[in-house]
Amino acid sequence: MSKSASLSSNPLLAAVRWLAVAAAFSMSLLPAAHADDYTDVNDLIRSGKLTEALAKADKYLAGKPRDPQMRFLKGVIQTEAGKPSDAISTFTKITQDYPELPEPYNNLAVLFAGQNQFDKARAALEMAIRTNPSYATAHENLGDVYAKLASQAYSKALQLDGGNAGVQPKLALIRTLFSAEPKGQKPAGSNTSSGPVTVPPSPAAPAAPAAPRPTPAVPATPAPAPASPAAPEAAVSVSAAEKDVEAAVRAWASAWAAKDMAAYLAAYGKDFDTPGNQSRKAWEEERRSRIVGKSSISVKLSNLSVAVKGSKATAKFKQDYSADTLNVSSRKTLNMAKAGERWLIVRESTGG
Repeated sequence: MSKSASLSSNPLLAAVRWLAVAAAFSMSLLPAAHADDYTDVNDLIRSGKLTEALAKADKYLAGKPRDPQMRFLKGVIQTEAGKPSDAISTFTKITQDYPELPEPYNNLAVLFAGQNQFDKARAALEMAIRTNPSYATAHENLGDVYAKLASQAYSKALQLDGGNAGVQPKLALIRTLFSAEPKGQKPAGSNTSSGPVTVPPSPAAPAAPAAPRPTPAVPATPAPAPASPAAPEAAVSVSAAEKDVEAAVRAWASAWAAKDMAAYLAAYGKDFDTPGNQSRKAWEEERRSRIVGKSSISVKLSNLSVAVKGSKATAKFKQDYSADTLNVSSRKTLNMAKAGERWLIVRESTGG
């Protein structure tokens, strides 16, 4: 049964189920042979040849059992084959081995929601958001799960007190919210006949690679006009600030790749917005455990663009990250503020 066919029976679940496959791992850093294996399995799933897809995935994983991309595909195959328990086991093990990836948590939530285990779905989505606070899919799904939990609570209230006139309108409103087509459109990467099945990206990366955002050219210094002789100096000042921000971003990436925790953590301002309402101390300890524990790390930046406005700046770029067997690519945004002579990170988000 296709995923779209399985939704119609329960529109309140449809919004959560519809986002089961949540975008695509970038294969730009993977050997061509590996990318071909992923493509072959994707094509088999898209063609409905689930038995062949699973056999090819298992054969690949026999030689590379920790590969997160193929393991994710295996979970998708198991989901499509109507084996939710197997899929839950597969996605759970991915979250244990690669806790930095939010998509497996999202897919676990979808599977739990399909079994009416909404508390477990909520917990999985909260983990996805803690891992990547800018993961919009998880936020939207969490809202849907909260709505279902609210629906259950209102139904129970009516069962206990049928005369409560205030509950029925609330329950009707929630049901109305989900009576239309879920989400308004199918997200890229969902497993329907119109597109291929894909595996997860780095946190909140788009399903299709985002169009490169070239670094804007520094405007040429205009000839000084009689009425505004300070204009050339302003242009030079902005250019110098942009270069300082770019240098700070590249130093941050270099410290990360070198596992130089002192320099890496010093790149973040005192008022850095830590994810998931963590304390600064807890966030730093978590970053240390994730970074220092890797045998090797590579962080490559491309398409870096910088916008400066006074003492605030925004840096956007594509980040290619690899560590041990993990290879992911994503769009990243760093919001920065000037402190003395340094530009420091005050907010970090992925995607978009």
